[in-house]
Amino acid sequence: MTTISEVCAYLEQIAPLAQQESYDNAGLLTGDASAEVKGVLCCLDITEEVLAEAVETGCNLIVAHHPIIFKGLKRLTGRTYVERCVAMALREELAVYAIHTNLDNALYRGVNAAIAERLGLLNTRILAPRQERLRIQLWAPEDTDQSAVEELLKPYAPVWKSEQIRDGVQGHLWEAAFSISRKGEILSALRQMEPAGLRWSFLRVEEEDPHCGAGLLGEFPVPMDAGAFLDELKRRMKTDCIRHTHLPKGPVKKVALCGGAGSFLLGKAIAAGADVFISGDFKYHEFFDADGRIMIADIGHYESEQFTINLLCELLSEKFVTFAARCTRVRTNPVFYH
Repeated sequence: MTTISEVCAYLEQIAPLAQQESYDNAGLLTGDASAEVKGVLCCLDITEEVLAEAVETGCNLIVAHHPIIFKGLKRLTGRTYVERCVAMALREELAVYAIHTNLDNALYRGVNAAIAERLGLLNTRILAPRQERLRIQLWAPEDTDQSAVEELLKPYAPVWKSEQIRDGVQGHLWEAAFSISRKGEILSALRQMEPAGLRWSFLRVEEEDPHCGAGLLGEFPVPMDAGAFLDELKRRMKTDCIRHTHLPKGPVKKVALCGGAGSFLLGKAIAAGADVFISGDFKYHEFFDADGRIMIADIGHYESEQFTINLLCELLSEKFVTFAARCTRVRTNPVFYH
């Protein structure tokens, strides 16, 4: 038996809640965390049609990218689609889990990584890294299995090690820096280690976190003509419409991107020397800000994030075999083109 809390814990290993932006509301929004998972439906948005699909297919957990409860919810009268959706989820005993900007901000297997993989980009890195990390100082007595300590800290390389005597006991001092969102899992691992003589402390440091942040930067293996690039972008992202600025004179090689609404990253994309910035939700006057320094390619909010649904299904199917993870068949994009 797999519980809803186990699915939540797995998703939060990939995209810890601490990675979400301060305005966000990711996590379990409705449902009993101790309930058994009978099936999972993955989607971008919660709508009444998606909820009905979950009931029809026997899924009692919905994993959505966008939180249906975003701002304060003061009543459930059915007046708005949000109130109707929440009331329906409660009535049908459906658990709703949102994995939003915490997945946006993940370097690996996140929203932007899925776009980069679809476009065939190489050498990907965070466009706007978080400017804060945690540094751990861990002292381990000589009789501790030092290889176990090294194994624990190895994912957070570089790791520093030096000999140090404390209270007359010979030991080793280990140091490493990591994303703030990983503190919980490191603490859990430390508490399971023996002997009990381990001592540690954490310090917040202002330094770039290469594993967490907004947007992504990458490169095509071979430069591409701008017109050919737009054609390829439409094909790979399955969209018939791209709003864009003037085509650059040179070829497209370096690409910046951000799934969803990413206009706030335009300055970062220009500073990084990107030839093009792929995102959605640009306003009219924001296109002027490109100012001939970069090509903006606005493919739409839904269009840029649509493959997140497949990503979520893949992540869940890789881990769990006691239930089926499905991609919604409902088109939740509220924008239509004529």
